[in-house]
Amino acid sequence: MTLQRLVGSARESIRYGSSFVKKNPILGIRRETINAWERRAPLAPVHVKKLTKQGVKVLIQPSNRRAYPIQEYVAAGAVVQEDLSEAQLIISVKQVPIDQLIPEKAYAFFSHTIKAQADNMDMLDSILQRKIRLIDYEKMVDRKNKRLVMFGKWAGNAGFIDILHGLGLRLLALGHHTPFLHIGLAHNYSDSHMAINALRDAGYEIALNKMPQSLGPLIFVFTGSGNVSQGARELFEHLPHEYVDVATLPKVAKKGQTNKVYGCVVTRADHMVPKNGGPFDKAEFEAHPERYISKFATEIAPYASVIVNGVYWGVNTPRLITIPDAKNLLTPRGNRYEVPGCPTLPHRLIALCDISADPGGSVEFMTECTTIDKPFMIYDADFNKSTDSFDYPSGCLVCSIDNMPAQMPIEATEQFGNLLFPYIPDMLNCATDQNFTRLQCKEEVKNAIITSDGKLTPNFEYIADLRAQKASQSHHKSRVMGVDDKKVLLLGAGMVSGPFADFYSKQDKVSLTVATESQHDGQKLCIAPNISNVVVDVNREQGVLEKMIGEHDLVVSLLPFTFHPMVAKMCIKNHTDMVTSSYVSPELQALDGAAKDAGITIMNESGLDPGIDHMLAMECFDRVREHGGKVTSFVSFCGGLPAPESSDNPLRYKFSWSPKGVLMALNNDAKYHHDGKLVEIGQGKVLDHLYPVDFMPGFNLIGYANRDSTKYADIYGLGSDCKTLLRGTLRYKGFVEAIKSLEAVGLLDATPSVLFNSSQGPDLTWARFFVFIYYKEGRIKQLMASLLNQQTDIFPDSLRNIAAERLSGNKKIGIKALTDLGLFSDTVVDRKGSAVDTVAYYLAKVLKFNEGERDLVVLNHDIGVQLPGGAQEKHRISLVQYGDPRGFSAMSKTVGYTCAIVSQMVLNDEIQRHGVLRPVNAEVVSLTWTSLPFIP
Repeated sequence: MTLQRLVGSARESIRYGSSFVKKNPILGIRRETINAWERRAPLAPVHVKKLTKQGVKVLIQPSNRRAYPIQEYVAAGAVVQEDLSEAQLIISVKQVPIDQLIPEKAYAFFSHTIKAQADNMDMLDSILQRKIRLIDYEKMVDRKNKRLVMFGKWAGNAGFIDILHGLGLRLLALGHHTPFLHIGLAHNYSDSHMAINALRDAGYEIALNKMPQSLGPLIFVFTGSGNVSQGARELFEHLPHEYVDVATLPKVAKKGQTNKVYGCVVTRADHMVPKNGGPFDKAEFEAHPERYISKFATEIAPYASVIVNGVYWGVNTPRLITIPDAKNLLTPRGNRYEVPGCPTLPHRLIALCDISADPGGSVEFMTECTTIDKPFMIYDADFNKSTDSFDYPSGCLVCSIDNMPAQMPIEATEQFGNLLFPYIPDMLNCATDQNFTRLQCKEEVKNAIITSDGKLTPNFEYIADLRAQKASQSHHKSRVMGVDDKKVLLLGAGMVSGPFADFYSKQDKVSLTVATESQHDGQKLCIAPNISNVVVDVNREQGVLEKMIGEHDLVVSLLPFTFHPMVAKMCIKNHTDMVTSSYVSPELQALDGAAKDAGITIMNESGLDPGIDHMLAMECFDRVREHGGKVTSFVSFCGGLPAPESSDNPLRYKFSWSPKGVLMALNNDAKYHHDGKLVEIGQGKVLDHLYPVDFMPGFNLIGYANRDSTKYADIYGLGSDCKTLLRGTLRYKGFVEAIKSLEAVGLLDATPSVLFNSSQGPDLTWARFFVFIYYKEGRIKQLMASLLNQQTDIFPDSLRNIAAERLSGNKKIGIKALTDLGLFSDTVVDRKGSAVDTVAYYLAKVLKFNEGERDLVVLNHDIGVQLPGGAQEKHRISLVQYGDPRGFSAMSKTVGYTCAIVSQMVLNDEIQRHGVLRPVNAEVVSLTWTSLPFIP
């Protein structure tokens, strides 16, 4: 029995590592140098004293910043020494600067490398190169994967104190004095007891009903049930409080009291839902988190005033709040009953304390940690940016200090040391002269070794794969926002590209490549160092184009719409997002499934019309629905026009975008609903069916239907309640007569013709063209022959009379329009292959905006609404925008800037839905009045 006990004892010693491999073990404690606030240590003097009594030599680097004075460590038996090279194990709390890493030593600290965090990969490479054996406290876990060594409680304590301090400041900026204003930051208290006293004082005032009533009930949501959450709740419970469950949150948000605060502890089971249905399964979730979605943002966060986040986030774990979620949560809500001086909150969610401090993690918009020096920022969801100013009228206060426990260094060090101390003998046995496969230490320690012998250990080889994956994936899929420059490819340099380039010239960490067929056109857009130009023919150099698409994070196509399906297919193949300002064509819509499978966004209709018209309409529709109403009619007209003083030509029109596009759009058919009846207009007949325009009479406008309006009942979610639904185009009176004259003489024909082939025959003037066009039918062949074989002139009056035979309606007006456009002149024609291409090219020159002239954009929505009680209302939304005679046109601004802003939202993952899309969802609509630079 005695022998068996001895053998058993020896096995236990090897298994648990309760004895030292070396007779005279040496431990080194380095000073913390990561920032000025790091005053913690991995061990307190009391732990050092125990180690020295066990025969461990403890070396400690001098530091006046350490919360425990050096004298206490000396009294505990430590040796103060700068050089730690004789130690077999060197420990600290935070990362070690690369130049201070000693080769072939064992180190233990929080390395922040297990998710392949980009900021620490250089350090990891140096650790591998120097054959350092690295033990990461974060991976010291038990068999249930529960962490054994952590500062969790004190992170929770400090985080909760800090967020109350910030909450007091933020509420004051929003117009409310509260008891939280008297709570300081955690580091202002010498220990937790003093902080608790301050909390109790604030709680006493809350219990006396001294909170502003217009604030409504304050609800604190705590994510997770671990040490961080417990630490935060430990202090929360010193306030007058009541805990509620998730199901009760909606009722509390409506009817809760202000003489106490409410708390809700949220676990994964409360919001993680299997994609395929069924109950939450912990084992399945931990093995396959990608099989779940989170409903936190839709079913819990809308009722939270303050979120205290302490959950660990894995790469494949669904986020609690995405960037689009934040837009929904932080959209200001109007209150018509607000009392002056006693404002309501702009939105319920006021503050976030992200103690997990994981940029781009469970809370996606938290992309950068705050610091103890600057503990707060205000996140503006509209612009997806943060500011230090508390005076923003809306936005969420964010506190995300990545070393929260450093504010309570003495208590944090003591507790951490209590947890770490039992493992120190095992860690000392992990010196680099010991074979990794035969280490005599506890499994909890061995399993936390990340590197050994210049390699990642088997448990952590995935880090290399994760690094490679991040490097190879498209940037918009792999990177935390703002870490690296992003690359945008702009295809085309047409009339609306100037504002697009102007917008991106002002963006940090974004480079714009302008791909054009003409180098001159592309170089005009290179107005900043972050914009470059490349020449490519998208028709003939598709291989070059596809390679460029694969090298960029986002493609924006301002090419003619016929090119979009080709570009979209390349984007799908290369997993690159895409944005256009054009309508969704059937060919493009057919790629919706492929885009979803590729996990990319193809956002279209991101200009003026379509674009801003969608956003303004949806903003109104959403508000109507929020109040229980119905949209019964929607009549929308939009037009790009010359300003009245510049409209002195027969078309009453000048070109601020593609001339051919303007003319070809008139050949579309159209259909819409009017008073519940379907109205259908055949191809090329829209100008024969003008719709009455009763707004802005001073502009003398006419309107006609634009394509298929009926499909927007589904796109806008209006359903069968909307009996009148029309989307149309605006022009000045006189436009119709001039266009019909061009059509009558055949100049809107898109069919390629030898007559319009520049390589065929001699140069022709417009006057001779009309003779050819008219007599090509063979009606007066003798004259045709005479014109072909002789230099015979025809009198202009005779030519006009011949042309007038084709005109319908008021022939005098039609002939005058053709004459004033110069189409009976002796101007030599630049032939472009077809009649419409030729006349479009000509009109683009003669009807261009001259210096000092400006254009005009008019947009008008008339929306009929039925309220819940049956009452009827009519809402009118109007936008009038003039161009700048010395700058951008109104059309280029409204299309170019809008497209640029929507593209930036896609680039920054503010829009995360995949497939072929339009800007009709809340995350895009929210930018309408806040982001567009031309909106006053």
